[in-house]
Amino acid sequence: MDTPPAPSPPPLPGVVPARERRVSVVTHPEATHHVDGLVGGQFDSELTARGERQAVAIAAALRERIDPSAGVAVVASDLLRTRRTAEIVGAALGVGPTLDPRLREISYGEAGGRPQAWLDARYVPPPAVGDRLRHHPGVPRAETRLDVALRVYPAMTDLLALDVDELVVVTHGFTAGFVVAAWIGMPIEAAGHVAFPVPSGSITTLREDGRFHNRGVVTVGEVAHLGG
Repeated sequence: MDTPPAPSPPPLPGVVPARERRVSVVTHPEATHHVDGLVGGQFDSELTARGERQAVAIAAALRERIDPSAGVAVVASDLLRTRRTAEIVGAALGVGPTLDPRLREISYGEAGGRPQAWLDARYVPPPAVGDRLRHHPGVPRAETRLDVALRVYPAMTDLLALDVDELVVVTHGFTAGFVVAAWIGMPIEAAGHVAFPVPSGSITTLREDGRFHNRGVVTVGEVAHLGG
């Protein structure tokens, strides 16, 4: 049996360079698995026509708040729905997106792409008390919370080493929680209960100030740009 990788330290100053910056965490908008009632995860669904329009609205909101003179990077999960969202955002900001598979959604293994009811009938929820990080949901080849954290934390370390003022991270709802947890310096072993309300098509704004280098969570799961 392979030995799992050791948990990475959170990407705080000292691990990554300290600097004034903003990180906009985007969750992809409506995808085909949403409307078809299928399990998402790493099932490679695409944006719907409505999702494409929502991606344009996300891009417009980011273009409005990001100074054209700022150094910008757009990095996304390599799944189709996040890749397309990042293409639309990148075009609005004048940068080409980079893809990073470590930002993928949690995998539901054999349940991916099946009807949601199939997963609901088999899914074993984590206990309220105990080792929630390593709890397995009972579906073959599904990931644990620890599996997701062990790829997202190193990804965020690499991304926060980029010399940019504005970082846009395009990812998925469950994964976004670990992006924020890494940002605020939560140790992986403490992340068994972490969750943030980030609906599809939302923007979560994170900011590091240039004097005190506090890591702020400015907004969580904004959707006003989608216009109802």
